Amino acid sequence: MSRSGEEKLNGLQKAAVLLISLGPEKSANIFKHLKEEEIEELTLEIANTRSVTPQVKESVINEFYEVCLAQQYIAEGGIGYAKELLEKALGADKAMDVIGKLTASLQVKPFEFIRKTDASQLLNFIQDEHPQTIALILSYLSAGQAALIVSALPPDRQADVAKRIAVMDRTSPDVIKEVEKVLESKLASLVNQDYTIIGGVDAVVEILNTVDRGTEKHIMETLEIEEPELADEIRKKMFVFEDILLLDDRAIQRVLRDVDNNDLAVALKGANEQVQNAIFNNMSKRLAVMIKEDMDFMGPVRMKDVEEAQQKIVNIIRKLEDSAEIVISRGGGDEIIV
Repeated sequence: MSRSGEEKLNGLQKAAVLLISLGPEKSANIFKHLKEEEIEELTLEIANTRSVTPQVKESVINEFYEVCLAQQYIAEGGIGYAKELLEKALGADKAMDVIGKLTASLQVKPFEFIRKTDASQLLNFIQDEHPQTIALILSYLSAGQAALIVSALPPDRQADVAKRIAVMDRTSPDVIKEVEKVLESKLASLVNQDYTIIGGVDAVVEILNTVDRGTEKHIMETLEIEEPELADEIRKKMFVFEDILLLDDRAIQRVLRDVDNNDLAVALKGANEQVQNAIFNNMSKRLAVMIKEDMDFMGPVRMKDVEEAQQKIVNIIRKLEDSAEIVISRGGGDEIIV
């Protein structure tokens, strides 16, 4: 099929023309990010496109560039910022046309402008808000950014916010718009009228896996009192230092190969006898004696140092689990250590 008029093309046809124009290598890289049905539709459309005039090719590429530019501006500073820059570059009519195409075809995450804000500044921005508002905002942030904010909240609010994230299911576009307005965000909501699924247990687990050990312990201890079922559900999905007892001997031995002996000695200073025995029983007697001597020699240590050392070991365990070198038994009883 010949392409001689860009104005007659639909979105799928424009995408086919763009991929043809970009060439096979770049198109192959784009295909890696698409769903199977999208690849099938595009492949069929490309196969049915026999020729493309230089004018159509240039027009499609220009439109793609303008939409990418608009999306970048929106991510950096919101709709108003994007409109202002695009008007200078393309003129008022063209700017609104590009933004219109973008909002019709792409979803820009709510609070995208806030995601670009430094965590310490954002904390000052939201710490006096209602815990439900804080939970909503944190649900849209990266786990690392959310973890920094949760750690800096007053202890009595940390568990409350974590609980609200965990039980959060769906939030209507109207509520999101209202929160953005209250926070005086530059970003206007581009959310579709469908409900947006955010939060949930997985979200709070990811945050708790990232916060410091002290914050994690405080939140879990509070939830175990206030929401024992929720605390149990969260704990099943995450790994804390005491959960070394869930590992079998081979897994513990594999973990110890990557652990610094000094970190191990500090970490065990704050561990219970059961955890200590599980560790010492999986190393040589000579090394166990050396670690015990180091623990005695160092005397009292700060709880913060113990927590940091334990967190380092937990991070090693999580990394080994992610790479499938070990499997953590979380209650199923039939896992096999690889």
